[in-house]
Amino acid sequence: MRPLFLLATVVTLLPAADLAKPDLAKEGDRWWSHIQVLADDNMEGRNTGSPGHLRAARFVAGEFEHAGLKPAGVNGYLQPVKFKVAQIDEEHSSLALVRDGKVTPLKLGEDANLAARPGLAEKIDAELVFCGYGLSIPEYKFNDLSGLDLKGKIAVYIGGGPSNVPGNLRSHYSTRAERWKALHAAGAIGILAIANPKNMDIPWSRATLSRLNPTMELEGEKFSDTPGEQFGAVMNPAHAEQVFAASGHTFAEMLALADQGQPLPHFPLHIRLRSTEHVKLSEVESQNVIGLLPGSDPALKNEYVVLGAHLDHLGVGAPINGDRIYNGAMDDGSGIASLIEIADIAKQENLRPRRSILFVAVTGEEKGLLGSQYFTSAPTVPLKNIVADINMDMYLPLFPLKSLQVMGLDESTLGADIRAVAAKAGVEVRPDPEPQRNLFIRSDQYNFIRNGVPALTFKFGYDKGSPEEKLAKDWLRERYHAPSDDLNQPVNKPAAAAYNRIMLDLGMRVADASTRPHWNASSFFKRFEK
Repeated sequence: MRPLFLLATVVTLLPAADLAKPDLAKEGDRWWSHIQVLADDNMEGRNTGSPGHLRAARFVAGEFEHAGLKPAGVNGYLQPVKFKVAQIDEEHSSLALVRDGKVTPLKLGEDANLAARPGLAEKIDAELVFCGYGLSIPEYKFNDLSGLDLKGKIAVYIGGGPSNVPGNLRSHYSTRAERWKALHAAGAIGILAIANPKNMDIPWSRATLSRLNPTMELEGEKFSDTPGEQFGAVMNPAHAEQVFAASGHTFAEMLALADQGQPLPHFPLHIRLRSTEHVKLSEVESQNVIGLLPGSDPALKNEYVVLGAHLDHLGVGAPINGDRIYNGAMDDGSGIASLIEIADIAKQENLRPRRSILFVAVTGEEKGLLGSQYFTSAPTVPLKNIVADINMDMYLPLFPLKSLQVMGLDESTLGADIRAVAAKAGVEVRPDPEPQRNLFIRSDQYNFIRNGVPALTFKFGYDKGSPEEKLAKDWLRERYHAPSDDLNQPVNKPAAAAYNRIMLDLGMRVADASTRPHWNASSFFKRFEK
């Protein structure tokens, strides 16, 4: 510690504005230093339940301790999470279309991929029915399944949803659990999904490489999102016409209607799908990591603002350009590094929020938001006392921070909070510009939302047609879920530091407010309020 008299002398020589201004270059370098650890090859891509993930979890726990956070897991900072694992035995699995007795084999990996989950049927032979988007949205009197005979059949649908339904509401009903609930009630025994190429983050040629990776579910039947599902597969949209060949319609026709925002028809495809699937089953344990910055207000310290990010990535997989390690530097080493950096700043600046702030690094996000699902089902603090979730996932600091895209912006009073702190930093706030990508339900904030907790998540914003948009789109196409999301990529470190400061200010604003955040009266998600 510096002598107090010396510190006082220095303070008198510095203008107040300089004292308040953080050194973003230094903070950005410090943020990047954490990513250098998390995305190093020796972490082996931090796959859920792997030794590399455990090493990463212990690293984060050590950093939380160094930042003065209190252990808030089950075993110190760690919360163990158990998973059931399924891995397809593709060599002994098959998929085929059957029309008028003629069997047309589909090539796994090229034409389509089978879902691998515990509980799916080993053999399936069933008719296919096209059900548009496969959605039922009661609030808008929209039902793709009305009048369809789906009993004992496989539902074929295109990803996306009706354009007249608000994006966040459409995203909710597009989740695997909600879509299957409607399909199962209509009698379907399985699904065949076809992505709209316009909304694919990753081209099929790259996405298909992950088909042999193990899939996971939380241990315990209460966690199953698809009870009764016997079959699941995804079809390469470039090869989807063969599914429609006997229907009197074409896949191109369906895409044109979807792209124009027109209603999609529903019809039998007059073709059967035949499948044999063998999977290898096992179990594994992984870790959430949880640290606590205790609140200072006697009346509010037992309420919690969650700052969250996911620790896992994809591990070691199919090589791309000779590289097999999917390091996950931006996805989501960036968010975990932000958690650490925010905790460090809070310690350095001796911040004392009125409410407690819970730093939560979850596992299993890449497996279906499973670590956050487990945490919200078995929280280490009372769930009813969690007032907000601020989620930091792959926010992509590739260029200077001028605007933030905020998912959930207009759903709760957190929207006013992020507008206030961003304005103070000179950063514009914008709603999600691409709701068809369903980002509002594709990261861990969604499990908090389903439990009634107001939440936000963020991306760096850009103007349409700008160089920044090209950088972001190129990153998704070339680096998202690829080994090239590594330490050898262009990143704007001061911009990441500016983002961290906004997230810290947002957390402190919510923690210090006299009233807890709440859902807006117009929000669909208000119904989940406990």
